[in-house]
Amino acid sequence: MASKENGSSAALVLVSHHLCPYVQRAAIALAEQAVPFQRVSIDLSDKPDWFKALSPLGKVPLLRVRPQGQNEAILFESAAILEYLEDTQARPLHPSDPLARARHRAWVEFGSSVLNEIGGFYSAPDQATLASKAQGLSAKFERIEAELEAGPWFAGDRFTLVDAAFGPVFRYFDVFDEIADFGVFAGKPKTMRWRDELSRRPSVRSAVAADYPARLKTFLEARNSHLSSLLTEATAP
Repeated sequence: MASKENGSSAALVLVSHHLCPYVQRAAIALAEQAVPFQRVSIDLSDKPDWFKALSPLGKVPLLRVRPQGQNEAILFESAAILEYLEDTQARPLHPSDPLARARHRAWVEFGSSVLNEIGGFYSAPDQATLASKAQGLSAKFERIEAELEAGPWFAGDRFTLVDAAFGPVFRYFDVFDEIADFGVFAGKPKTMRWRDELSRRPSVRSAVAADYPARLKTFLEARNSHLSSLLTEATAP
């Protein structure tokens, strides 16, 4: 395992895409840990050759790690990137207790399952499927509502990687809510409070550019899904 001293002195480049929620996780963690890094965005529909040569899966995020006096190393997959930062930086976000840390890792993965549900939601071809996907998302957040306590964060007063994972999740709904009320958060006051707190967190806000909502709407319109048609209706003059 790399020492915290070696890890903290490494030059880091986060290869990104403007919309990727997994990139946002890494950017939030880096900001929370006060780690300097460079960010380079690519077009995933026209991947540059240098990126294809570096990324085994052809996906972002990709972290280029350049330790002082050593050859560059490439990390892919957000979970591996986050664990590297946990192991090498002086301000880890996971709890120190092994059991609590394992539980938090599991809830980060739960956040990934919510992102999968969101993908199904914005790709739903018709109204019935969209309503079913909304119900599935509501059920996911019911589990979260039962887990949350006093807040303001997932684990109380301390911001953790679970919060970093859910900041990008809630960001989708800032745009979805402009289209219609899909009832996903109905009867979930603790989840809504958590969402509100995350929306104001500087690390979460800075994880995307100011044009993120416009880019997401363009992406959604191109899906040719039922949500696409609702978005077109909502934004029609």
